[in-house]
Amino acid sequence: MSWLGSIIPLDHLGHYIHWHVILISVGNLVVIGLMVVTFIAALLLPFPGRGGRKASK
Repeated sequence: MSWLGSIIPLDHLGHYIHWHVILISVGNLVVIGLMVVTFIAALLLPFPGRGGRKASK
């Protein structure tokens, strides 16, 4: 993965968001946001293959 250093400069400090007592890096905030979006999408999107079957009684 030595090519990653040539694309993204890794020699500086990360960017942080400071809000009262919360201190979080921008990278971690992006990951948390993507996880929340994925969770909400999993709740709202229909499960594949569920709509075509009829309930057998």
